Amino acid sequence: MKKASIEECARSILPIRDVLDILSGKWKLQILMLLMFEKRRFKDLQQLTQGITPKMLVKELRDLEMNQLITRKVYDDSPVYIEYAITPYGRTLKKLILEMEDWGKKHRKRIMMRAS
Repeated sequence: MKKASIEECARSILPIRDVLDILSGKWKLQILMLLMFEKRRFKDLQQLTQGITPKMLVKELRDLEMNQLITRKVYDDSPVYIEYAITPYGRTLKKLILEMEDWGKKHRKRIMMRAS
């Protein structure tokens, strides 16, 4: 492989690594997909993301907020509640997430056909 090709490949891998670092894990894409449809409270996210612990949900939400993909708004009602929403920047991931969903459906179908 030519040196230019190796360098070009390395430059291409870096942004992909960044995406994987930001979206990695079992829960972040699920949380983002839920927020694509509407704002949600913490309790709703926990119920809809079946199997996630409150501690893990807090961690994932903080990571997503730190990367400016979601916002967190505290309402000083009685009782106090917190609402999460996707940011316009977070919405830029919609096409990527839908492409992943489409690929996942095709892959699942392919694997299920082989298993039959």
